[in-house]
Amino acid sequence: MRITRALGAAALLLGLAAAPAAADSSPSPSASADGDAPTRAGTSFRTATEIEQGQTATADGSAGDYLYWSFPADAGQRPTVKATVKLPETHAAETWQVDVYDGLRRRQACQYGAQTRTAAADAASVELTCVLRTVRAWSEPWANDPLPGTYYVRLTVTDLATADLGLPVGAEVRADSKDIGGSAAVDGSLTEPLVPGIAVKSQAENGGSDAESGSAVLSAIEPEDGWSSGWWSDRWVWTAVGGVLAALAGIGGYALTRGAGRPRRVPPGA
Repeated sequence: MRITRALGAAALLLGLAAAPAAADSSPSPSASADGDAPTRAGTSFRTATEIEQGQTATADGSAGDYLYWSFPADAGQRPTVKATVKLPETHAAETWQVDVYDGLRRRQACQYGAQTRTAAADAASVELTCVLRTVRAWSEPWANDPLPGTYYVRLTVTDLATADLGLPVGAEVRADSKDIGGSAAVDGSLTEPLVPGIAVKSQAENGGSDAESGSAVLSAIEPEDGWSSGWWSDRWVWTAVGGVLAALAGIGGYALTRGAGRPRRVPPGA
């Protein structure tokens, strides 16, 4: 009976621990309605348009332009950036590329995905994808690991016929993340997230006229639930469950084997 109760308690603990882990494996929900998404793109890191994860930002531009967006990514997330370029009706073959940079403006390699693609002549559109490595809460100063903070998306054409230079194009960009959880946790965290993004602030917000250019301020974008402290992950849950299971296994083993090694007492005169 005691062994059955112990096994039942262990199964209950495993179910409680697996529930948050399963929730972490699903993609993060949309941060806001697409109706609030930006409809323009920046032309440099300094003027990158801020978007939230789950938004589909759009922009109009010209073939040959550099288009920039920025979004926040926190520890334990694996960001995926998808970009779609809508091409003019008539054009020659051209190659487009999406690059992602971290808050220190270091180019981050794509773990997988079609980061560069060539659109055939007169193709209607081209789709690009870049899946980054999991964002770490802490890293060595010399490493190039993704860290919590602002991430920049740059979309541009890398191979273009001279006759197509300047033709109008449309772009759609979306950033999502998958929560990896404790399997990517490390023992450490940054004091502050890497958020050196710059946004131009109009003087109208400071009491001036709209025509006057304002001063540069730190980017205000951050995850919907704020930046994590870096010390908590579901790894703590699994560690606690492992300790409880080890204790229950010890109790069960003792209950099964107690008395087996003792010699049987023979009644006197038998």
